[in-house]
Amino acid sequence: MSKSNFQVRISPSEAFALVRDQQKADLVHEELHELGEGKYLGTLIFEKYYMRTKNRAALIVLIDNLQGVTDVRSIATGSSEGMFFNFDWGAADNFVNSVSDILQDFIIGN
Repeated sequence: MSKSNFQVRISPSEAFALVRDQQKADLVHEELHELGEGKYLGTLIFEKYYMRTKNRAALIVLIDNLQGVTDVRSIATGSSEGMFFNFDWGAADNFVNSVSDILQDFIIGN
């Protein structure tokens, strides 16, 4: 499992659309909710097969502006090879970092 958390200077809906449209993985689920008063909460779930682990990995991306700035959290899981070993040859880190790669021009902090 690998995690990443950072803030961006664009709206949650803009960040949501960029990640959804540019992620090179199968989109399994998406939802974007307007909570009122300009607050948004978005969830994206992707799945991707990694040859190096001979396994599918899941990527969950949460995007919101509940604290006033757009916060992006990404979590990759399910990428380890085998049932007893939690070793994935860097697949989870690669999957998680793909989100910051997509949004790199807009990142303002961690």
